[in-house]
Formats: sequence, structure tokens, C-alpha cells
Amino acid sequence: MNLCTDHTLNLPGLLGATRRVALPEALDAQRARIRVPDFGQLSYYSTGPGQGRPLVLVHSINAAPSAYEMKPLFERYRAQRPVLAPDLPGFGFTDRPDIHYTPDVYVKALMEFLRRVVVQPADLVALSLGGEFAARVAVEAPELVNSLTLLSPTGFSTRTIPGGEKGMRTHRVISVPALGQTAYTLLTTKPSIRFFLRRSFVGPVPAAMVEYAYATTHQPGARFAPLYFLAGQLFTADAPNRIYAKVKQRTLVLYDRDPNIDFDLLAPFLTGRANWQVQRISPTMGLPHWENIPETTAALDKFWASQG
Repeated sequence: MNLCTDHTLNLPGLLGATRRVALPEALDAQRARIRVPDFGQLSYYSTGPGQGRPLVLVHSINAAPSAYEMKPLFERYRAQRPVLAPDLPGFGFTDRPDIHYTPDVYVKALMEFLRRVVVQPADLVALSLGGEFAARVAVEAPELVNSLTLLSPTGFSTRTIPGGEKGMRTHRVISVPALGQTAYTLLTTKPSIRFFLRRSFVGPVPAAMVEYAYATTHQPGARFAPLYFLAGQLFTADAPNRIYAKVKQRTLVLYDRDPNIDFDLLAPFLTGRANWQVQRISPTMGLPHWENIPETTAALDKFWASQG
């Protein structure tokens, strides 16, 4: 999501709106927590039979993410194999402390989760920016990752995302308590959430997705992590060379179009990389597992079957 608002919003009535709403479970499954050193409690959902290679679903980062983003795949595979889906730091039922959020925070949390909870090498499926974190785990702790699937991954776009010191200056401005809360409140009204989600769907936006996004953004500390995202602080510059080129596991990319990024660097990157595969899931706008679950799961099944 980008930091802009629907022109129909009633701004004066929103400036002080910080009310908390009830947050239901994102997925119909057992939910547990582990303590991540130097961060806090990380929440995750798990289901499926006790046998088989674990499937771990990693959601994206934006203004209103959670494990709910991975629901279609969670439901599709829950009867076939162990399936797990964490809420990443700052989102869902995971702690939302007022800390300096960086890619390292997410990589370390995901690595701790895989090492302590999943234990055996897993098939990771990660969405958007979550793919950069999952790929780093595959590089830095290869014994934890059997294969990697990236859904509409960031890092292959020619569009520049302000980061570094410029991004930190932006964050210092938008994180001023009154301004930051006001901006986040405007961004997470139901009309605004619906506006941004419409850009990620070719077809209609599921009403339940809007409701859950609204609920998860109206929790204590909900703005802290998203403001670092909006300031460009969670992206890795030159991700193809600094992250993706170092991945040795078999990797599948599923994509089509995306309202916020392009994939112009993907084709050149794939040249000579035998462990990488790519498939377009059309017509989709960044969420292929929501809009075309049959083709998405067929691609996943074929990819995993080819590994033996």
C-alpha cells in the first residue's frame, strides 16, 4: 500500500481516531507463540497431519498485513501436509513494540521460528516483500529451507524505493506521534483499505479481507512497523545481487502484474540460473493465490513434485 487516501474520507472526523477493535483469529487453526530473542512474542498458526515436509507461508509487509493474506494456500494444503503461517513482527497477534524495524528483525524472527518450531527443512512460500526475508533465510541458514516460492516478489523492479538516510528522514517526520498516528489512521479506514485492495485485484475484493485488515490495523502499536515500511526502511537495495543471486535452493517465482512494482529485472536475472523457475499467473495483480488458486496450486504442486 502507498501512503495516500481516498478523496471521500471525512478528515476532521478521523484525526483522533485510534479506537481498538476486536481481532479474530486470521486462520481456523491452532495458534501458539514463541519468544524471539531481542524482540518479543511471535505468534503463528499450524495445522495439518503430523507427517510430511512442512509448508511455511510468509505474508507480505504493508500497512495492514497478517497471516490472513496466506489463507487460500493455508486452506488448500492443510489436509495434505503440515502447514504453518506466522504473523511477522509488528503484525497480527505477534508483538508490536515501538522499536527500529529493519530487515534483520524479520529475518532473525523467521529464522528462529523455522529452527525452533518447524525444525526440519521446509518449503517456504512468501508474498511480496516477505520474499526478500525468506530468501535471506535460505541464504543464511540453508539447512532450514528445502525450497523457496516467491509470489509477486519485490526486488526485481526498476522503480526506485527511497531508503537509506532519505528514508530515515521521511520516517522521522511521519513517526512524530500525532502526525504518524493521523497518517496511519487515514490509511487504515475501511474506504482506504478497500481502495488499495482494489488495486491488487482484477475481480472483486473479498469483503472479509477488508474487515480483517481493518481489525488488525486497529490494535495497540499497529502503526510502528508500517511506518518503517512506508519510509522504505524494510527493502534491501539491489536485492537481486545482494540476496536472490545467493539462493542455492530450487526457487519458483509466480507473478503477473503488480500495482506498486514491476518485474523488469526478473528476466535478465534468470539467465543462467538453473535452480530458478518462473511462471505467470494471469490475469492477476499481485495476489495470484487469491485470484487464481487453481493455477497457482497447480504450479506449486508441479514444482514440489519435480523435487522428488
